[in-house]
Amino acid sequence: MINKIVASIAEALADVRDGSTVLIGGFGTAGIPAELIDGLIAQGAKDLVVVNNNAGNAEYGLAALLKSGRVRKVICSFPRQVDSWVFDELYRSGKLELELVPQGNLAERLRAAGAGIGAFFCPTGYGTELAKGKETREIQGKQYVLEYPIHGDVALIKAEAGDRWGNLVYRKAARNFGPVMAMAAKTTVASVHEIRELGELDPEAVVTPGIFVHRIVRIPRVATQAGGFRKAA
Repeated sequence: MINKIVASIAEALADVRDGSTVLIGGFGTAGIPAELIDGLIAQGAKDLVVVNNNAGNAEYGLAALLKSGRVRKVICSFPRQVDSWVFDELYRSGKLELELVPQGNLAERLRAAGAGIGAFFCPTGYGTELAKGKETREIQGKQYVLEYPIHGDVALIKAEAGDRWGNLVYRKAARNFGPVMAMAAKTTVASVHEIRELGELDPEAVVTPGIFVHRIVRIPRVATQAGGFRKAA
């Protein structure tokens, strides 16, 4: 019987190795798998390469992972924000490498990894520092830059609901990078707020099919006074 539900975050992340490339879903603060990131900090893997849309906010979530000193390199599109002081300090002091990737390129490089595409030409970045050292080519009168897929050892993503086969549905903008990251990683761990019985998820609404998901952890959700949500204590 296929059952990808695991009892705890610690169990789901137990085999993450030092030096892993970790794909972390989320767009800004939308869809960030905060509980999984906290679990990765507790797990202790180091020398990590982290792929995310940004480089963390304040001192929680991804920023907390950076602050723990266990990340060697960040691949992202928006490293600097008003509250990205953890990244700023580490980068300026030479303790953290950065690979800056235009957002569309980031999504396509992840998708290419999941689709088995060896490389692709993209016009974004041509003639800028982002194309330095990369192969370029003129195609039908337009200049392109050769880009390579981003493969992950582990993907940490957040979904709204899933079933024991690993099928996932997302909540609105929390969907963002989750689907392509799930495809691009050797092992995908998803946190969900709801576990549904087989057949309860509308097949037309399933964005990430279970073939791309290896472990699911249920994270309780409780309402806050402001009407939002936070993780259970």
